[in-house]
Amino acid sequence: MSRTEQIEERLRHALSPRELVVHDDSESHRGHAGYQEGGESHFTVKIRAEAFAGQSRIARHRMVHRALGPDLVAAIHALSLDLDA
Repeated sequence: MSRTEQIEERLRHALSPRELVVHDDSESHRGHAGYQEGGESHFTVKIRAEAFAGQSRIARHRMVHRALGPDLVAAIHALSLDLDA
């Protein structure tokens, strides 16, 4: 299973989002720190989920990192998050 698929699966399971878009931005970082041949090192994730209602920006980020788990977070060089309830 690709990292993109793992991200999607874990976030859907943990947060039940009504909108989830996971975009692999790795190619635009070719030659930069953390770039891995074959991609799947830099991601932008957009999530709209009721689970975020009333949560601070930091709390939302922590929820995402918890959902992804330390193994997957450690495998990703850069993760840009667009989170809203």
